[in-house]
Amino acid sequence: MSTLRDLLSTRPDGRAIQDLLNRRLFLQRGGTALGTAALAGLLGQEAAAAPAKAGAGLPGFPQHPAKAKRVIYLFQSGAPSQMDLFDPKPQMKAQFGKDLPESIRQGQRLTTMTSGQKSFPVAPSLFQFAQHGESGAWMSDLLPHLSGIADDLCFIRSMHTEAINHDPAITFCQTGHQLAGRPSIGAWLSYGLGTDNADLPAYVVLTSFGTGRRDDQPLYDRLWSAGFLPTQHQGVKFRNIGDPVLYLSDPAGMSRGMRRGMLDELATLNRRDQERFGDPEIEARISQYEMAFRMQSSVPDLTDLSGESEATLAMYGPEVKTPGTYAANCLLARRLAERDVRCIQLFHMGWDHHGGLPNAIRGQCRDTDQPTAALISDLKQRGLLDDTLIVWGGEFGRTIYSQGALTETNYGRDHHPRCFTVFLAGAGIKPGMTLGETDDYCYNIVSDPVHVHDLNATILHLLGVDHRKLTYRFQGRDFRLTDIHGELVEKIVA
Repeated sequence: MSTLRDLLSTRPDGRAIQDLLNRRLFLQRGGTALGTAALAGLLGQEAAAAPAKAGAGLPGFPQHPAKAKRVIYLFQSGAPSQMDLFDPKPQMKAQFGKDLPESIRQGQRLTTMTSGQKSFPVAPSLFQFAQHGESGAWMSDLLPHLSGIADDLCFIRSMHTEAINHDPAITFCQTGHQLAGRPSIGAWLSYGLGTDNADLPAYVVLTSFGTGRRDDQPLYDRLWSAGFLPTQHQGVKFRNIGDPVLYLSDPAGMSRGMRRGMLDELATLNRRDQERFGDPEIEARISQYEMAFRMQSSVPDLTDLSGESEATLAMYGPEVKTPGTYAANCLLARRLAERDVRCIQLFHMGWDHHGGLPNAIRGQCRDTDQPTAALISDLKQRGLLDDTLIVWGGEFGRTIYSQGALTETNYGRDHHPRCFTVFLAGAGIKPGMTLGETDDYCYNIVSDPVHVHDLNATILHLLGVDHRKLTYRFQGRDFRLTDIHGELVEKIVA
């Protein structure tokens, strides 16, 4: 029978543990003395060789020098309108109210929300655009603060995706697949790279509600799930009301010493089960109990803003002291980055503007423009932007044609997966550039298409990971974040 050392020599990507578990379960269920002896031998070898301690990544990762140590992913849930923010189409003013040409639509499928419309009237953006910085980046007047740091940003106007509805599209961005159940990008990073801070999770998630549309579609915890990876790699969601994490305080009458002793006894019982069954989830449970104990000290320190200067607080805007707001989460993201959390994700809801877009998008930009610019500037002045990757974007774009009635002051936009815009900043990214081009109707990509798999492959690359080699064997197949796709977007890499 192969030993763990033999398996690791041919399978350095972590599949050895999965193979051993399959053997272990087979032997356990056999119930024979030979099986028990062999199982004990396998467990002993695994304990000696496996790098399974909390905080550790896989052996051999990172695989090449990393430009970034961590990523802050500012996910704009609901899909921001690219032609109202970043991709100006002034020639559309002459097309106001005219039907979208079939030569542009090219038979593209539509959602059920507009498929029944008799016409698809072109709705030019109401907002004014200008070029900013030495790079000449185009941004609308909805983004005055981001416009001020244009030369730090790298825009990709030619993003495209496969899903046309929110839940599968967001799931696709996070996991590389439209169906739920696979690990999220943060879980993959935790699994492959571990963390440099043993007192906080490798993967932290923050959420906020937008003022543009408060009843927007919900987010599900499975978006930051570990999927079939060991559960200690799932994202830890901080609550936006009350204590960020439950049970930070010990119960009345219990001292820290008593809590420590209880966890030690519990760990002893769990290790007995681990020796008996060989289930890696038991080891995950032990590590999660220990992390929870350490977080009782680390989280209150993390969320204590008393040491922040008034100038810093003012930079993030008036809502920075209101827990659960986008501004407060941006400041918290900087503090998490300072503490070397590997992956920090902010999900901001409210961008799904099927109707009343002009007023709704104004609200969303008031939520996000100043705090996003402040986060990037704050990281930069502290020297953290040099090894922090920032990603800003949603799950798809919006249509140039109006959903529902079109007037000179009001319109809505439906979902559009064929093209949308994201921007990046920080470690390993060429600042002050724009990649990709869309047609006059902001409907089809003209040059440099970038797929969601390509973006995820590039994020992993900047963190020192070859996306083709970070795999996990599950149900007889090797899985990865980018499935069997994805190419490095070399033009944006510094």
